[in-house]
Amino acid sequence: MAAASLKLSVALACVLLLSSAACHGLEVGYYKKTCPRVEAIVRDEVKKFVYKNAGIGAGLIRMFFHDCFVQGCDGSVLLDPTPANPQPEKLSPPNFPSLRGFELIDAAKDAVEKACPGVVSCADIVAFAGRDAAYFLSKMKVKINMPAGRLDGRVSNSTEALDNLPPPFFNLDPLVASFAAKGLSAEDMVVLSGAHTIGVSHCSSFVSDRTAVASDIDAGFANFLRRRCPANPSTANDPTVNQDVVTPNALDNQYYKNVLAHKVLFTSDAALLTTPATTQMVRDSANIPGQWEAKFNKAMVKMGAIEVKTGKQGEIRRKCRVVNH
Repeated sequence: MAAASLKLSVALACVLLLSSAACHGLEVGYYKKTCPRVEAIVRDEVKKFVYKNAGIGAGLIRMFFHDCFVQGCDGSVLLDPTPANPQPEKLSPPNFPSLRGFELIDAAKDAVEKACPGVVSCADIVAFAGRDAAYFLSKMKVKINMPAGRLDGRVSNSTEALDNLPPPFFNLDPLVASFAAKGLSAEDMVVLSGAHTIGVSHCSSFVSDRTAVASDIDAGFANFLRRRCPANPSTANDPTVNQDVVTPNALDNQYYKNVLAHKVLFTSDAALLTTPATTQMVRDSANIPGQWEAKFNKAMVKMGAIEVKTGKQGEIRRKCRVVNH
């Protein structure tokens, strides 16, 4: 009776919290016996790529987010088009042509396969790479204990990416709802938005909402953006702008200072000041040293447990771009 009661308590805690990776069968050090060097191998590859181009690091954090929000954290964002599936997630507008880091995942998977063939999933490599990118871009301040044990999915659909990934023009309510649908809180949303402190955005992602019409954007910043971006961006003319013009290559809390100063690119960034509660979260992240980094650490782990596949739901792909046959 006591054992049954304990099991029920654990199950109830998992349902209520939705935050423990252990509830989803994930654990830190998952490969310590089957592939002990995997995390060091991935970290070495990330270090090589990120020190050459910080934008790849930003791409890896974004890739982890975009993978987890569509079909769960299952490596589905990595799958290439095939005759049977010509429109996978990676060709969906939220991902193409802006998502970066695929070559790094290939390199990491090749190195891991040499050490431990058929053991480590691509989904876990994406999670480790996102963690390691955060570590290097934060100058080693963001140290995430990333659990592993995910399996790779076999389904990848561009329409699902459009349906599940919150677009940059979202206001606060739909933004909160899209995170809640994945078991993430409003605070998780505010914390994970801080990843916009690195990377670049195409002008087409914000011009129509932020500089072409009246908005709360700082007038000087708006003029700077108008000089950088065409009034009507097109496929042939769609330049990029740093998301954080103050510390563009550092994963830090500058993003929140930019939000407070009305110097952010997206409607979804400005939306964080809509309510007193989210505004206070932004202020705390901007002003309390170390708070955002600690919360980002936890939110990344929580996000990494979204809709994890186990057993026959998934597989360990031999190549990250194609399902096994």
